[in-house]
Amino acid sequence: MPAAAQQTQSQRRFSVHSLAEAPSHSKLIEGADFQDAALHFLEDHHPAATADDEVSLIVEDCATGHRQCFRIDLATGEAAPCD
Repeated sequence: MPAAAQQTQSQRRFSVHSLAEAPSHSKLIEGADFQDAALHFLEDHHPAATADDEVSLIVEDCATGHRQCFRIDLATGEAAPCD
C-alpha cells in the first residue's frame, strides 16, 4: 500500500475550538491524534492568545466524542493538558 494511503487511513477527524470560544465555532481538523489535531488547528486558524502567549484548545474526537483540552505555548509550540 502506498505511504500516502497509509497516512490517510491513520488520520482521524476532530472538532477543535478555542476554550474562549463557543463550540459552535469549532473547525473540523484531521490529525493522527488529539495533539496533532490541536497543532494543525493552530497552523490554519489563529485564536487569540492569553497574556502569557498561550492558547487553550478543546479537541474532540468526532468518532468517539472523547474530549481533551490542551494549553499550547505559542512561542515554543509545547503542548500540555489544561489545568
